[in-house]
Amino acid sequence: MGKYVLGVDLGTSAVKVSALDHSGQIVAQESFGYDLIQQQPGYNEQNPEDWVSGTTVAIVRLILTDHLAAEDIEGLSFSGQMHGLVLLDENKKVLRPAILWNDTRTTAQREEIMDKMGDEFIDITRNQPLEGFTLAKLLWVKENEPDIWKKAKYFVLPKDYVRYRMTGNLAMDYSDATGTVLLDVAKGQWSQRICDVFDIPMSMCPPLIKSIDLAGTVTPAYAEFSGLTTDTKVFGGAADNAAGAVGAGILHPNMVMSSIGTSGVVLKYEDNADVNYHGVLQFEDHAIPDKFYSMGVTLAAGYSLSWFKKTFAPAEDFNDVVASAGKSTVGANGLLYTPYIVGERAPYADANIRGSFTGIDGIHQRYDFVRAVLEGIIFSFRDLFDIYEENGGDFDTVVSIGGGAKSPLWLQIQADIFNRKVVSLKNEQGPGMGAAMMAATGLGWFDSLQDCAKTFVHFGKEYQPIPANVAKYQQLHKIYKQVYGQTKQISEELLDYRRENLN
Repeated sequence: MGKYVLGVDLGTSAVKVSALDHSGQIVAQESFGYDLIQQQPGYNEQNPEDWVSGTTVAIVRLILTDHLAAEDIEGLSFSGQMHGLVLLDENKKVLRPAILWNDTRTTAQREEIMDKMGDEFIDITRNQPLEGFTLAKLLWVKENEPDIWKKAKYFVLPKDYVRYRMTGNLAMDYSDATGTVLLDVAKGQWSQRICDVFDIPMSMCPPLIKSIDLAGTVTPAYAEFSGLTTDTKVFGGAADNAAGAVGAGILHPNMVMSSIGTSGVVLKYEDNADVNYHGVLQFEDHAIPDKFYSMGVTLAAGYSLSWFKKTFAPAEDFNDVVASAGKSTVGANGLLYTPYIVGERAPYADANIRGSFTGIDGIHQRYDFVRAVLEGIIFSFRDLFDIYEENGGDFDTVVSIGGGAKSPLWLQIQADIFNRKVVSLKNEQGPGMGAAMMAATGLGWFDSLQDCAKTFVHFGKEYQPIPANVAKYQQLHKIYKQVYGQTKQISEELLDYRRENLN
């Protein structure tokens, strides 16, 4: 029998645990779901005990159902949903349900942060204090639940709590710490300045560790609970975006990730903390020690396509709808789509902007609209590429994952709009793969995550930009960039109309 590592992908709706061997092959995989607690609009919470139970059930199934010998599981690590606040008392017991990344109750606290610190805050953390980030949640509890705040002695994020329950040790890795917006990114330590301004005891902040650092071994209690042995080593792990970047091989300065899920993410490897995007793009510590990544989010990337399909082609096969765009032309016969149908995050932090089709003509067919949606999503990504280029970013390879990697046509559109080589993954497994790679590297199976990627990450076909298409898309993107400014006021007035007349 071989030896294995486990990658624990602790998501918002479920946990997935993957067992991988020395060659990077997945030998078994188990998952377990859990529920959200939504007490009122904008509130999203979970019971941390559900994460522990779900992870444990998945591990037990790997041992009992998939017949992995516990003594062959040498180590494990994590990818974790970001930003969620877990508050613990002096005995490290959970004080209240965790407030999740997608909870939006903290607008007043976000405004408080900016009112008190402004640009100084962004310079320290390299990020805007968005509602979803952990600091705003800490302030909300402090201001709205003073009895709980008095008892709070520690805070951690979701994966850190599960790791604590496995090892008995509290810690947080740097990539998740950045997402709390309590970290001084340049100094690599908790910010005394921010803690002082908002009266947060530094003692609440857990010890910082690297993603590949040993966080402890499985305790006897958790060994009995899970079936693992007390020799099983547990490593720091990373925030899901950092783990996803590792799993996609974004481990070198020349690489950018283009990820299309419900939302879309452009993520770039950063060699150091010298660049400052002034909060327009998020800037985070990478899972690679002393390295970083930046990212911008398009809120309705894949959602734009699923919305269009559901609305205009509900009975048709999804892949057939996407493939129909091949009947159109570069530029969709002069039709532009802006994917702002739920607002936008980057480069426009604008909750009120709404999407549009521009240039509709009597000649247009449905396949032109499909093509325009595919291109519009990538134009929104191109906006983020422009920010990188303005800041001296130098990269030649885009790794496409998610929905955008499943269509050869869409991969070519990306290559042409980005004007860079685009590759997909043969074995796309997302953040869980990255978590397993951290465990494998921590165990010493490989000298570094980059070394591990040579065995674990496999790239597929390369798509090279077609010069004639590149020239057309560059012209169209200049037009696309004008649409936001032209439609901003109209979007706000239409939203006001809907609120007044349609609710």
